[in-house]
Order: sequence, then structure tokens, then C-alpha cells
Amino acid sequence: MRRTEPEFIKNGKGLLMKIKFACAAAAIAVAFASNVAFADDAPAPTPEFTVTGSAAFVSQYRFRGISQSDNKPAVQASVTVSDKSGFYVSAWGSSATAGNSTVNIGGTEIDVYGGYTHALGKSGVTFDGGLYGYLYPGASTGDYFELYGSLTKAYGPITAKAGLNWAPKQNYFTYYNTATKYNMYEYFELGYSVPKLPITLHGHIGHTGGGLNYVKEYMDYSVGVSYKWKALTFDISAVGTNIGQQDAYNAPLFNQAGVLDPVQTRRAAKSVAVASITASF
Repeated sequence: MRRTEPEFIKNGKGLLMKIKFACAAAAIAVAFASNVAFADDAPAPTPEFTVTGSAAFVSQYRFRGISQSDNKPAVQASVTVSDKSGFYVSAWGSSATAGNSTVNIGGTEIDVYGGYTHALGKSGVTFDGGLYGYLYPGASTGDYFELYGSLTKAYGPITAKAGLNWAPKQNYFTYYNTATKYNMYEYFELGYSVPKLPITLHGHIGHTGGGLNYVKEYMDYSVGVSYKWKALTFDISAVGTNIGQQDAYNAPLFNQAGVLDPVQTRRAAKSVAVASITASF
């Protein structure tokens, strides 16, 4: 006579089989979910090319401390195409108002430049260098180009940058018969990102020497604060030069009417507050 197991043992074995099956199914599900999660968490590959740009409204356009818009508002825009290797090309443009200023750039400036940027080993220093062209469609005799290079390094929330732009002998210096047939611009910048706040404090000091002197070889500076909100950056800065009133009277420049004008000469170089709103994409 075949022995039969008690009912509670039979039921126990069935329950045990169900538990084993459920555990196996759960393990498979967890493994599948983990694979999906890992796949979702994997960083997206770096695109071959990246396109960025900006549009800005400024209370006035200052370049190396000198007004290029007769101390009046201007609109500006830029676009940059970058390759993941570090090469890039850019275009930047600004409106300008000649008025009675001693600076005449023909109402519009278009800059075209390209270069290469790359980190220097594990030093934390980033190099950036290339060729920069300044084009003035309404005053093409002012067109010129520069070679530029800079080094940038971050120290926690502080970023330091030093660079120079060199304009070699070219048509600009010949046409205007400048005393020096080249120009050198050196500058140093500091930025401080306030921890846990979208605020950056920044400062800049530069030196112009050569064929692009304004009245004399001079220094320019800017000190300001930026606030970033989403894609917008709001900035207010003090911008100026060391060109004083006496300098302007000693060597006045011609205004748009062809008259030597020390008042306008000084006005384009005096210290002012410059406000801007920039949208980035």
C-alpha cells in the first residue's frame, strides 16, 4: 500500500514552490530594471558640434573702455559653433550710433573669429587662442585683425584669466598713418561666483599700446556684478579709462563734423555705469 503524505506537508511543499518561483521572478525583474536604469543613467555622448548664441541689450557699447556708440544704447548678438575637439568659430555683432562722437565705426560692427581651446594637462589651466577680425561695413577703412591668446584657471569659486591681443602691421595702420604700425593689448580678469547664489562679481584691467591708442597709450578697467536667472543675465558695471580731461584737451580728436573736439574726446573715454541684459541659448 503506497504511503501518502499528510495534507499539511503537501500544502507546505506547494507553498515552498510558489515562494521559490516568486523569488526567481522578482530577481529577474530587478535585474531587468537595473539594466534599464543603468542604460537611462548612462551619460549622453558628446555631440560632434555644439551651437550656442546670445542676444543682448546694453545701455552703451564700450570697447576697451572707449565708447563705440556715442554713449547711447546698442543691441548685440553672437553665435558660436564649437567642435568637441576644442576648435570653434564665432560671429558677433553690435549696433552703434556715430552722433557727434570722435569714434566713428559706421553704425555697425561685425566681428568674426575662430580658434582653439583646450585644458593643459592636469594643471587646471585652459588655453584659448586664435584669430580675430573686426569689420565695420559703414567704415571699412577701420577694419583690422588681431591674434589672441589667453590662459584661465579656477581656484574654487574664483576664476583668473590673463591674455593678450596683438595686431600686426596691416592696412589700418598704414591708412591712418599711425606712429606705431602694430598694437598690443594686455589684460587681466578676476571673477568670483558667490556660493549657492546666481551672482558673479567680476573685474577687468587692460592696457592698450601702439597704433590703436586713443589720445595716448592708456589703461581701461571695468568692475561689476552679474545676476543669472534662467537664460537671462543681468549686469551692471563701472567702465572707464585713465584718460583725463587734460589729456583730451592736450590731444583732442576730430568729431564727425571734422572739428577738433576735446569735449567729445573726453566723453568717449570717461568712466560710466553700463547696464546690460543678455539672453543665452
